[in-house]
Amino acid sequence: MEIYLALIPIFPLLGFLILSLTGFRLSQKANAIVGAGSVGISALLTIIQGIAFLSSPTEDGAISVRLWEWMNAGGFSAEISLKMDALSLIFCFVITFVGFLIHIYSIEFMKNDDGFARFFAYMNLFVSSMLILVLADNLVLLYLGWEGVGLCSYLLIGFWYKEPANGDAARKAFIITRIGDTAMLLGLFLLFISFGTLNIDQLMTQAPLIWEKGSMMPVLAAALLLGGALGKSAQLPLQTWLPDAMAGPSPVSALIHAATMVTAGVYLIARSHVLFMLAPVVQTAVAIIGALTLLIAGFSALAQHDLKRILAYSTISQIGYMFLALGIGAWSAGIFHFMIHAFFKALLFLAAGAVIAVLDEEHDIIKMGGLRRKLPAIFITFLIGSASLSALPLITAGFYSKDQILWFAWSSENGSLWLWLAGIVGAFLTSLYTFRMVFITFFGETGTEPTHKPGKFMMIPITILAVLSILGGFIELPESWAHLQLFSHSLNKVFPTISLSHKGIPEIFFQILSAVVAMSGIYIAWLIYLKKLKPAESPSFDRIGHFFYKGWGFDKLYDFVIVKPVVWFSEIDKKDFIDSFFTGITSVTFMFNRILSLLQNGKLRWYVTAVAIGIAFILTVMINL
Repeated sequence: MEIYLALIPIFPLLGFLILSLTGFRLSQKANAIVGAGSVGISALLTIIQGIAFLSSPTEDGAISVRLWEWMNAGGFSAEISLKMDALSLIFCFVITFVGFLIHIYSIEFMKNDDGFARFFAYMNLFVSSMLILVLADNLVLLYLGWEGVGLCSYLLIGFWYKEPANGDAARKAFIITRIGDTAMLLGLFLLFISFGTLNIDQLMTQAPLIWEKGSMMPVLAAALLLGGALGKSAQLPLQTWLPDAMAGPSPVSALIHAATMVTAGVYLIARSHVLFMLAPVVQTAVAIIGALTLLIAGFSALAQHDLKRILAYSTISQIGYMFLALGIGAWSAGIFHFMIHAFFKALLFLAAGAVIAVLDEEHDIIKMGGLRRKLPAIFITFLIGSASLSALPLITAGFYSKDQILWFAWSSENGSLWLWLAGIVGAFLTSLYTFRMVFITFFGETGTEPTHKPGKFMMIPITILAVLSILGGFIELPESWAHLQLFSHSLNKVFPTISLSHKGIPEIFFQILSAVVAMSGIYIAWLIYLKKLKPAESPSFDRIGHFFYKGWGFDKLYDFVIVKPVVWFSEIDKKDFIDSFFTGITSVTFMFNRILSLLQNGKLRWYVTAVAIGIAFILTVMINL
């Protein structure tokens, strides 16, 4: 069965190579078959491998395959080796299965685009890179996948590169995530210097034996890895790239937000959880950053008009919940929310893309309205995704995954009242901005008339994701409701069990409270945006709304503190001596080029004479020797 493990990332990579080299010669149907089919085969192989893994568990809870030795120099070695355990299995399932649905959707969405083959080539490489990232058994191979998803995000965000704004958004994402990647790379150097290896299992085994908990080295290593995670997962203070990443096609947004790019940081922290447990101050920082990010993004989403930007800020907020869970040691709860979030966020982005497509590329929800009558199927599925995002109690998957995080934020030993309050306020904001989006887009008077209805290639993936957004939560019911905890049990060999203090309040109380909070947000959204019972507007209220609309001014701050000083310094340093030195080398090179070019005058007799002189010179030297 190990061969299946190796083939999981290879098929999308083969799809990328075929489409890159021959896609322009193939028909659109052939491109679609290669693009979607390669990911579909990986999804099937993941299911087969997962069944074998769960039915015949190994002693160490993992399946490994070594393909070849990648490099071996100076005492450092790295292999192309893959490993699947419960954590990577969950990620592989989401990446391949959700990715396959997004590819199917893209067949219809991109059918009139001139870059059809190029799009699927990039998407295949994106999926393959993410699979390499989560299956790598060493941090060097993981970093290869890490940089691969960064490259693909740049290519796909700027896919419609003829629009300058799209290129700007792609460069912004690439540069900001490079900041985090630099920190991560320094962390890898530190780990290798300390342990002489970057094999993940060896690192996680040796670290507790060599490093003392709370000492400087694990704190520094965990902090550097956290820097990488913040960039990829768009968490405070490196969150500003993700809203602008909506410049790419809607399937790209769905893939980035649900199955690849932004979840890479969550995976990195979960995979290296031993290091974070050795650095309690950094682990606490993960929880605090997640709590702050989910609030900042929640308020920002409440002020947006662009349908996709609302969902982008929503993703930042929901990743914040995952960071909160990881920071308090609720590892399984964080990964469970990752999986459920993939279902409903892919659904919302694909449904939003369908709405935008049928409204002739209209993104502004204020110009929509009344679409529930015009697009009933899209409305129902979008409503299911919105309900799951809002954690509507009992019937949606989002309730079960988010409820666990809120419960652990209060009851775990690393939890606190403040972290729980941040989570509960974030839950209220989530339901408020989500149903603001629903009521403005689908209710009221019709704004923009749809030009057509989405076809089956778009609706089938959306419908499947809608079903998963409801049923997915029953994989892991709260302990007070069921004795069978399938999801947590599958991760027992990966993560330690979270320690609870309970603090004297039963879990059912928090379940009821979180349900009331979610329903309250929906009710207030109904009053304000459907019943039009808006509060009196004031200049100060407008300024606050504009502040939230601008993402709390982070872009303006970074532009003032970083971008403008760098540009100013580069302008005054434009003619420094270093440039003069290299300019001088260039001038000398051009001078010799002009001299030598005199010999190339096109006159044969000069060439023959030069050859004769050269031969005579060589013979004279040889005779004298």
